[in-house]
Amino acid sequence: MIQHFPVLAVMLLFLAAFQVEIFGSKNAQVRNSITFAATTISLLMILALIKPVMIDGQIISYWMGNWSPVGGYAIGIGYEVDALSLFFALLVSATFWLSAVYSFGYMEKDHHLGHYYTLFLMLSASVLGLTLTGDIFNMFVMIEVMTFASVALTAFRNNNEGALEAAFKYLVIGSMGSSFTLTGIALLYGKCHTLNMAQLSSILSGDLSGSTMMALGLIIAGFGIKSYIVPFHTPAADAYTAAPTSISMVFSGMVNKAGVYGMIRVAYIIFRAMDKSALQTILVLFGAVTMFVGVTMALTQHEFKRLLAFHSISQIGYVITAVSLGSALGLTGGLFHAMNHTLFKGLLFLTAGAVLTKTGTTNLDKLGGLSKKMPVTTVCFLVGAGAISGLPPFNGFASKWIMYQAMYTKAVESHNFLYAVVVITALVVSVMTLASFIKVTQAVFFGQLRPEYEDVTEVSMSMKIPMVTMAVLCVFCGVFYNLINRVFLYPASSAALNCVNYIDRMMGEGYAENAGVANIETAPVEFSYWNPIVWLVLFGIIFCAVAIVILKGFADRGPILESNSSTDAKYDTFFSGEQELFSQVGGSDLFWGFKKNWGGYYRIMGALHSGIVTDYTTMAVIGTAIIVLALFVFMR
Repeated sequence: MIQHFPVLAVMLLFLAAFQVEIFGSKNAQVRNSITFAATTISLLMILALIKPVMIDGQIISYWMGNWSPVGGYAIGIGYEVDALSLFFALLVSATFWLSAVYSFGYMEKDHHLGHYYTLFLMLSASVLGLTLTGDIFNMFVMIEVMTFASVALTAFRNNNEGALEAAFKYLVIGSMGSSFTLTGIALLYGKCHTLNMAQLSSILSGDLSGSTMMALGLIIAGFGIKSYIVPFHTPAADAYTAAPTSISMVFSGMVNKAGVYGMIRVAYIIFRAMDKSALQTILVLFGAVTMFVGVTMALTQHEFKRLLAFHSISQIGYVITAVSLGSALGLTGGLFHAMNHTLFKGLLFLTAGAVLTKTGTTNLDKLGGLSKKMPVTTVCFLVGAGAISGLPPFNGFASKWIMYQAMYTKAVESHNFLYAVVVITALVVSVMTLASFIKVTQAVFFGQLRPEYEDVTEVSMSMKIPMVTMAVLCVFCGVFYNLINRVFLYPASSAALNCVNYIDRMMGEGYAENAGVANIETAPVEFSYWNPIVWLVLFGIIFCAVAIVILKGFADRGPILESNSSTDAKYDTFFSGEQELFSQVGGSDLFWGFKKNWGGYYRIMGALHSGIVTDYTTMAVIGTAIIVLALFVFMR
């Protein structure tokens, strides 16, 4: 019976989507019950696979319509669940379940909620199906459903300024990603005459022909667009800001991970090309640029959700960099950070949604002092901020520490200066992330409470449960890393590095051996960060770096824009005495000097982030061309 669970978990969500539209469009209790039941049962089915797949090492396969391979070729659509796909499926199911619970309170005042939950369930089913399928064209179909559900949900609050524009940008750039992916799949089918990923892996072993390189480049670019790495990241900030926060949470927490999963599945298993130094270098460069651009753009934001959106881009850069190192240590760190990013970034978006629900704004310059009225939300935010900034004992520190080790090891073993620069970049980005969240903490939760928020209260229980759950998990995963590694990370990373069992399960025993595919010996990554000296040194570095940035900002007071001048009363309020009310620095002022000193860089970023769709499509085309050309030049 358990072999049916992967298919049933996906089908149940699709079926529930139609049931909500038919029976629950005008009845809140019915649609909430259907949504809760579907997401809960689907989650339980995925959880039931942990023991056989993660602990016992089994691989579960299922052929739709019993269309098993004929004459050594896979004809039908197969679902195949190994530890890698189950790892991401668990993140999908848990994220959408928490988002559904949060939505019951957060969305209750919106209209047309039948359409909302229909799209929500279709989105959850498509992302879950993408992670569980063993057929690359079926993966593309799920990408299409995911894209159009995401577009509609981005525009759901279409009366809000920028919602329709954000949805249009998402549609255009997302469709480009789908087109690149489909073209790459078509090239693979023309060459291999199969769409089954296990059989493709056995056929493409060591193939560096022109059509193979073109397919690899296009598919990598397609999934890069779905994961919003630079330069494909431009629609993310608008979409994450415009969408309801319950959807921003799943966009940032899981939908972009679908792109990460696709890149891992394609590079490690289908093409088995991650041992090529050229591919490693290309993807590491994209990852490093992504983490840096994301965090520097976040520092300039005045809007809470938009700031979180750029941080999401930055953290995906960490994941891409780590998994692209081609090592077991890097892959373990990357998978762990993908999991942790789902937790802490989802938590941060939920806290932003709580603030929006109670105050009606997420503008950092219009908030302050909410810790007095929303203590649970404040504590949850501080946990998420500590986790994303890489502070111990939260989960973000654990995964970042592994990634730092992996990057350093790669730099030493390869004697490549590039990887040393990447290590330094990752450390600097982490410090800037902490600095950015100091700004948000001060602007939103501390300082003096504004009079208009005197009557603000804590959010409802349905909104607090997901926030508290994710906050607890951020601590648990940081403290009990070894348990997480043993049960989830080691099986998932081993599945990515070793595809013999994956091929044989779908195609028959001995198929991989006949194709010349061999396993790689791997061992669990040992990890410990309880050395107090390490903690003291790390804290000292971070403290000094943040202090320098803040003091630099205070010392360099001066105009950035013509509308701001150093004689403005708001600067006098903080720097030369306090008025009776609101002496705290505004949300956009804390790193004002930093932005001034980096004025040239931000002018370039401003030009690139023009908001014009044609500019964004041009960036996507150029990024894709760079990937494809680099593969042709350096991997042939």
